Amino acid sequence: MNVFLWIVQAILAAVFALSGVMKTTQPKEQLAPRLPWVEDFSTGTVRLIGVAELLGALGLILPAATGIAPVLTPIAATCLAVVMALAAATHVRRREPSGVAFAAVLFALAVVVAWGRFGPYGW
Repeated sequence: MNVFLWIVQAILAAVFALSGVMKTTQPKEQLAPRLPWVEDFSTGTVRLIGVAELLGALGLILPAATGIAPVLTPIAATCLAVVMALAAATHVRRREPSGVAFAAVLFALAVVVAWGRFGPYGW
């Protein structure tokens, strides 16, 4: 189960890191064709979401890999689950079922990591 959790953590970290880099480095106008929800938010909010995703990605890997404050890994997973719950709510409001489904999958994976690392497979 530990190997499974590491694989899920790596996948989540990659997805959130790529998404975070995209949201923090590209102008809102370039994001709008691929992420239509950005039209509903200010540039600062989109950047804040990107920074939160980048920090979450780092939090999924670095504390556990270095052994320094490994409790931060399940906390990062929990925070990313909250971000995905809010993302799903935004997609529901905008009537974007594919966005809801993608957010739900990432939410479920983050919850699995949080459960596993807080619970039976923690450090």
